[in-house]
Amino acid sequence: MTLAGLVSALIADDGTADWPRRVPARLETVLAAMPFAARSGLRSAARGLDAYALARTGRRLGRLTPPERESVLRGLAARPALVPLLDVLKVPVLLAAGTERMLQDGPVPPTLTRADPPLNLTPVSAWPARSTADAVVIGSGAGGAMAARTLARAGLDVVVLEEGQHHPTESFARRAPLDRFTELYRDGGATVAVGTPPLLLPTGRAVGGTTLVNSGTCYRTPPHVLARWSKDFGFTLADGFDMYLDETERTLHVATQPLDVLGNNGRIALTGARKLGWQAAPLRRNAPGCQGSCQCVVGCPTGAKQSVQLSVLPDACAAGARIVTGARVERILVDADRPGGPRAAGVRVHRDNGGAEILAPLVVVAAGALQSPPLLRRSGLGRHPHLGRNLSVHPATSVAGRFTEPVTAWQGVLQSVGVEEHHDSGILIEATATPPGMGSFVLPGLGAELRRELENADRLATLGAMIADRPSGHVLGRDRTLIRYALDSRDAGRLMKAVRAMGRLLFAAGAEEVLTGIPRTPRVRSLAQLDAVLAATTARQLHLSAYHPTGTVAAGADPQRFPADPAGRLRGVHGVLVADASVLPSCPQVNPQLSIMAAALATATAHLGA
Repeated sequence: MTLAGLVSALIADDGTADWPRRVPARLETVLAAMPFAARSGLRSAARGLDAYALARTGRRLGRLTPPERESVLRGLAARPALVPLLDVLKVPVLLAAGTERMLQDGPVPPTLTRADPPLNLTPVSAWPARSTADAVVIGSGAGGAMAARTLARAGLDVVVLEEGQHHPTESFARRAPLDRFTELYRDGGATVAVGTPPLLLPTGRAVGGTTLVNSGTCYRTPPHVLARWSKDFGFTLADGFDMYLDETERTLHVATQPLDVLGNNGRIALTGARKLGWQAAPLRRNAPGCQGSCQCVVGCPTGAKQSVQLSVLPDACAAGARIVTGARVERILVDADRPGGPRAAGVRVHRDNGGAEILAPLVVVAAGALQSPPLLRRSGLGRHPHLGRNLSVHPATSVAGRFTEPVTAWQGVLQSVGVEEHHDSGILIEATATPPGMGSFVLPGLGAELRRELENADRLATLGAMIADRPSGHVLGRDRTLIRYALDSRDAGRLMKAVRAMGRLLFAAGAEEVLTGIPRTPRVRSLAQLDAVLAATTARQLHLSAYHPTGTVAAGADPQRFPADPAGRLRGVHGVLVADASVLPSCPQVNPQLSIMAAALATATAHLGA
């Protein structure tokens, strides 16, 4: 009843429509996928709001009339210290409400463009208690898939271990986007970096890793970033990076997104940039034949987006690689008594019917920048003082523009246009729209005001900006991951500059007002008003998220500074390669999929040639 009361208050369920009644049940499915701390925190907050209503009116939220609920919400909103808490509560509620409203409108089911290529899959419960291989790859995402394909094509017997499950493309169209969201993301998408402010940091957990749920945007690593990796950090694999990027682009069928499926959200971004004389263009993506279903972040339902489970892992399996699903690696096995120093001997995998050991002389760590450091600590390989440090996360924020005519931003390409006018300053703006409620932008208001925003969301165009951040985070933990992140003051300034740039672009494109994402002043109707709001705001008052964790097992020349050597080999042990986003020495300043895959290809190739 507490959750039902919370939902009825936040979205002003007045009984005039059917979809709000289904939101509490949908919200329960969201909470069930979240970590215990997040789940219990939200329920505690809901109970607190109920207690406030009881103290103020003598009745709980669920028993109040709509006008009485509005009065309670006004009382809460009048307390500035509670506004950020209410915004946090709104996030899962909007996920559930956006889904139910979308289902009511009856979206046209997308058409499956092709059948998935075959994969050699075995659930961990059916894997033998002891087996052998030439190489074990931990993780099936961008880096793990590329390393597995490279090693298998060279004739090695490769086993890929994936903690998540396999989700075929045909299964996506049968389920609502939110149902897929809670299944395809670690912790139901509720991974958080603790800090001031806290950052939501969603990552995928499935065969294909985060490539299954990313936007499909494919930027090459900028030349100045590669030069810095080589010159400043001694990451010598960057010297020949272009040929690895070329191979990755060919594998993923990367091409500029055609205009015919771009959607109004992208066209508005192009219009605003053109009027300002800014550099902008449709993005390059790995989605030939994209139908503009705008569901990339919950698994492309048409199979157009060439995530690695469609583009790389099938080639690896054709070359003999095997994939084990539901396989959480407890630790890397190490033979400490080998002449010449400790050497990898395989891995131990958790399973309910007793653990399994896979013996192999080569272990490729590709669990991701957030999971690889704890795995190495569990394995007794986490002694390097910089392991888990050097974390960059591309802090991001969003704004929206309201237009007089419908935009229907969720019809078209999810991430469609890149605005690079401020990229030299470390700011990359991308026109990004998502299924209702699933974006990082939080609609303003409470109660009737929030309900109006939901019902008029088709007139909003949304932009997001991410910042090339200084490495300000640290991944802690051994059995469970704890992420700490402190926003650097320089990056805070960049975020404020990004909000102004996005507002300016939307006004140039004809927006009648801009929704700022700033709880105290959520709406402005001119650039001058936006400037006044930003002058009285700090970056920590923005609604921030983050997406691309990198750098926590960074590779470089200095053994005191980098846990991995210039070829991606983990220091202190033979036979362990690092082939995921954690090996990148610094933030790549663009969406990192190509950078990760090229680095994994370079690392595996260097190992084979050693």
